[in-house]
Amino acid sequence: QAKRLSSGGEGLEGLEGNGRQTKRLKRDGGEEDAEDQSKKSPKRKIVLLMAYSGKGYHGMQRNVGSSQFKTIEDDLVSALVQSGCIPENHGEDMKKMSFQRCARTDKGVSAAGQIVSLKVRLIDDILEKINNHLPSHIRILGLKRVTGGFNSKNKCDARTYSYMLPTFTFAHKDDDVQEEAYRLNKETLEKVNKLLACYKGTHNFHNFTSQKGPKDPSAKRYIMEMYCGEPFVRENIEFAVIKVKGQSFMMHQIRKMIGLVIAIVKGYAAESIIERSWGEEKVDVPKAPGLGLVLERVHFEKYNRRFGNDGLHEPLEWTEEEEKIAVFKEQYIYPTIINTEREEKSMMNWLNTLSIHDFNSSAAEMQANNKNSKNSSDLEGSDGCDDDSD
Repeated sequence: QAKRLSSGGEGLEGLEGNGRQTKRLKRDGGEEDAEDQSKKSPKRKIVLLMAYSGKGYHGMQRNVGSSQFKTIEDDLVSALVQSGCIPENHGEDMKKMSFQRCARTDKGVSAAGQIVSLKVRLIDDILEKINNHLPSHIRILGLKRVTGGFNSKNKCDARTYSYMLPTFTFAHKDDDVQEEAYRLNKETLEKVNKLLACYKGTHNFHNFTSQKGPKDPSAKRYIMEMYCGEPFVRENIEFAVIKVKGQSFMMHQIRKMIGLVIAIVKGYAAESIIERSWGEEKVDVPKAPGLGLVLERVHFEKYNRRFGNDGLHEPLEWTEEEEKIAVFKEQYIYPTIINTEREEKSMMNWLNTLSIHDFNSSAAEMQANNKNSKNSSDLEGSDGCDDDSD
């Protein structure tokens, strides 16, 4: 049998059993090319920690055969192929690499802590090589080995989102507001947080998506926490960030939860509408703009308890990557939200539409509206994950 001798990555001559010389292996500069190294590297199940600015993309999830709608996954898969982590034919069919995203963010939505799971060849300097083939507004910030059967969507216990908005959003509709001069007072912030806290617990959120009826069991969702943080000033405009943690979210759910609170605080709707929205009656719930919504992090508590300390796998916590996440948000996510708001005034334009909503409309009217919305192809800003994530 032939024995191949190698030293320092340089190809040496070897002799086969019959005395013939094997082919001399040559490497420029003593380095193997990416294709050969990839073939030798073991194929393992991993998770990648991703951060990206979603502006200009039609969401996270890839639409194979629809190249006109560019997605985050298009760029990711291309980088995985070019770096030698996966074979080129696997890039055409992501099932071959057991690919799964934890949450499906839609058009324009950003992420600071997205997780994808897949099988790759563990090449040297893998993160650096993947990032070299990605645009600067998409970064892989971390990698961890996971169990062979791990699925990032199914194993996820909860997701945390943030929603960054200018605080003039909460000014009463009868007030004359100057955008840059407005500052949120303590009383209004307390009212906002009192209303956001109403969402905690399990409720029927069929009125917060166009995809569910009141009898659909999957319309019931569990919200663990929701609150608005202290305001801060950027580019002469005061902003605040709403955080929400839940098991899973339906399309547009978060934007509608926030939209309804804004309508109440501004004086367009009574506080009782939140309680009413959980009943079977159809309620007209306004949908806040997609700009400002960010997937902050995803949680794997059950997985961590079972496998995090088994001596073979790491818990899916990203403490060491927190600083990189914070830097990315300051560099790419927050400036995009702030500058787009200043230029396009998406929140101010949306606030002007609140007066046309009928917060006391009849069930028949709302059913007609809901039928129309189901037929609409506008999936802009879909919140969170695939609809069947629960």
